[in-house]
Amino acid sequence: MAEDKVPAKDVAAVKKCEEAYNKVRDELSKVIVGQDEVIEQVLVAMFARGHALLEGVPGLAKTLLISSIAETLKLSFKRIQFTPDLMPSDVTGTDIIQESKGGDRAYKFLPGPIFANMILADEINRTPPKTQASMLEAMQERQVSAGGTVHTLPDPFFVLATQNPLEQEGTYPLPEAQLDRFLLYIKVDYPSGAEEWEIARRVTTGQLGGIKAVMTDKEIVDIQNLVTRVPVSDQVLGYAHALVRASRPGEEGAPDFVNKWLDWGAGPRGILTLVTCAKARALLYGRYHATVGDVDAVAKPALRHRIASNYAAHAEGKTNETLIDDLLAAVPASEKYSQPAA
Repeated sequence: MAEDKVPAKDVAAVKKCEEAYNKVRDELSKVIVGQDEVIEQVLVAMFARGHALLEGVPGLAKTLLISSIAETLKLSFKRIQFTPDLMPSDVTGTDIIQESKGGDRAYKFLPGPIFANMILADEINRTPPKTQASMLEAMQERQVSAGGTVHTLPDPFFVLATQNPLEQEGTYPLPEAQLDRFLLYIKVDYPSGAEEWEIARRVTTGQLGGIKAVMTDKEIVDIQNLVTRVPVSDQVLGYAHALVRASRPGEEGAPDFVNKWLDWGAGPRGILTLVTCAKARALLYGRYHATVGDVDAVAKPALRHRIASNYAAHAEGKTNETLIDDLLAAVPASEKYSQPAA
């Protein structure tokens, strides 16, 4: 889109968004060493009005990262520690009987910790499926039903969940329906050698700095609304469309490795995620248009939980990560895309 066609208020809003992103990164760098890609992906999910799931082994500062982001964004924040004995009502709230001074009794809703702008669902895969499912309505509808009454959650509302790898003991795999509610599935890896050295130096000498808030809830909602106004070219939309359709076994034009190593590919929510997150990422870098590069950057967190590799892939040492790499290599970004005839 030509610059003269961009509304003046949006030009200013894009610049403000880029400045806010840089301020958030600067504040987080006081307590978080490295993890720039993880921080970017979490903010993309939030500005795209979605939820994010972070996975990594214990000790990689997943919890610290999320609580620090809440501090920089000046949001109400609640942490829910998921344990095997956690009940659904411990998350959403419950009705209690309250007696008035006159002796009358009536039910009163006692809100659970989910009533906050930002929820840290810590180690969400350590609680049974019944409690995990209690998050479904809140995440999708942004409301909680209790006692026949619907209670609206605050706006903005984000669930940022952490989980440990499923190979570890005492974990419960997230139901597919709930896994799909997470806009992005973010992997947190070990720090580099230099980053780990800096972590040890800062922590052991007490050199962790304090964080100050640099954004408000209203500014976040404004950015979310701006994301919806960012235009998408046919080329970017077509590339995302081609990636998603190429991930489906049996689809016309699907690469041979997809038919061989995948049980199923991404559904329509996959393309919605790719496009929306690409637009959100463009704003972080001060652009009012998304590019195929933005789609590539969000492809792994957007698709890794929306495709399913089979036993043949596992036997060959193939993972969802490597299969997405193969998919990106197989679908040309330079090809000219247009709306399909049917």
